[in-house]
Amino acid sequence: MDAFIEIYTDGAAKGNPGPGGYGIVLKYKNFRKEISGGFNHTTNNRMELLAVIIGLESITQKDLLVKIYSDSKYVIDSINLKWVFRWQKNGFKNKANPDLWQRLLKCYNIKKHELIWVKGHADNIENNRCDELAVQISKKNNLPIDEGYVFLKV
Repeated sequence: MDAFIEIYTDGAAKGNPGPGGYGIVLKYKNFRKEISGGFNHTTNNRMELLAVIIGLESITQKDLLVKIYSDSKYVIDSINLKWVFRWQKNGFKNKANPDLWQRLLKCYNIKKHELIWVKGHADNIENNRCDELAVQISKKNNLPIDEGYVFLKV
């Protein structure tokens, strides 16, 4: 079996919009790294999406297979059901978070990256850890502004 990287992700926002954060756990063989960040005015969907993006952008060995685990149907279905590619062809017209979808598509490789949905707040230890990281950082003071956040009235 080929070696692969595992990326576990989660996002959280208190209020929608409100302060939010993302948590990421990267695993490869015996290597494990945790990453988190947040914003003072954002949405849960943005944080879910940003977690996947930053996880993928953090990979230095681009030739390896990657399994990405998320409890966000918004993220998983948009990619696995190929909706995002249709949105891209239509210039993301009337779609939320076009800045993040465009950023994701720059680092996403359909041949090397597999997205897997996991049930949130269940028995997945790493997903639960990502949730802890996301919630912890969302409670911090002086979080930066999410400059890309734009509320679209569709």
